[in-house]
Amino acid sequence: MMERPASRPHAVKIDFGRRLAAVRLSSGRVSFRLDGRALILALMLLSLIAALAALSLLSGKYPIALPQVFWALAGQGEDMVRMIVVEWRLPRVALAILLGAALGMSGAIFQSLTRNPLGSPDIIGFSAGSYTGALVVILLFSGGTYQTALGALAGGILTATVVYLLAWRRGVQGFRLIITGIGVAAMLSAFNAWMIREADLQVAMSAAIWGAGSLNGLGVEQLVPVALVLCTLLPLTLSLSRPMRQLELGEDVARASGVNANQIRAWLMLLGVALTAIVTATAGPISFIALCAPQIARRMTRSAGVTLMASALTGALLLLAADWAAQHVLGVQLPVGVMTVSIGGLYFLFLLMREGRK
Repeated sequence: MMERPASRPHAVKIDFGRRLAAVRLSSGRVSFRLDGRALILALMLLSLIAALAALSLLSGKYPIALPQVFWALAGQGEDMVRMIVVEWRLPRVALAILLGAALGMSGAIFQSLTRNPLGSPDIIGFSAGSYTGALVVILLFSGGTYQTALGALAGGILTATVVYLLAWRRGVQGFRLIITGIGVAAMLSAFNAWMIREADLQVAMSAAIWGAGSLNGLGVEQLVPVALVLCTLLPLTLSLSRPMRQLELGEDVARASGVNANQIRAWLMLLGVALTAIVTATAGPISFIALCAPQIARRMTRSAGVTLMASALTGALLLLAADWAAQHVLGVQLPVGVMTVSIGGLYFLFLLMREGRK
């Protein structure tokens, strides 16, 4: 009587630069192993995000004590305190976390595909393309929230297609894609400025303020659709973490391990553009978070390449910190994009000098 071949073990990995956790299934048994250092780093980032979120809920022209915040979140306490915490401040904090995570993950995707720390969507023109699509809908068609989101997505996809085709020379090399994207971004920025200049004054002023990248005035109406969309896009993107890391080793290695390189690259580009478009449609173009977050995460995890989960948590932390600083540090409420540009510009110069030495 022939024996049944033993079932091969299957491993499910959760990637966080180093392996955060591994679940191994073999012969009906389940073993679970955690990477201590990666777990500590993940918990540290989550703790910093929670601490900054609490600070944001406490701070403002109407300071609120921490116990009152907890009571308000539990649905108790004074009506005024509940309105300030739950209806005004909490949606803004949640949006900063979600949008920051989307930017960090989008930056990780494009830096992985281009194999270059400068390959973020705001540098290679995809953010500018999303902004152009949103401006066309706002200025020419007076579109609402959902129409603006669709316009931003269409503009980002169209720009990504144009950049990809212009950079194609028997394949796409990362540095060529970046240089082409910078040129396309410059032309789109000029076109955006011309559209705003030719628009009606009131609409142009609103578009210009929104174009600085701001969470001011956003609430539950924006939070609900953003949360629903990102709760679909973020897990879908994380599911491609392993083939994305295999692509970093080269197409031949990826194909040898069973990865369809062209298909995975197309899906990653589409998801990266979609994540950028959601942020642009909601809060306007927010620069440099997608550039900085993956590189900071890579240095913290000491990973050979960029990682999606660590980049998402780092992006959430950076945008939340930038939004708090934009509201409270200078005594006047600024768009968060102004703060991220001020901080990110220094980091961009550092990266340029570092890449120039290479």
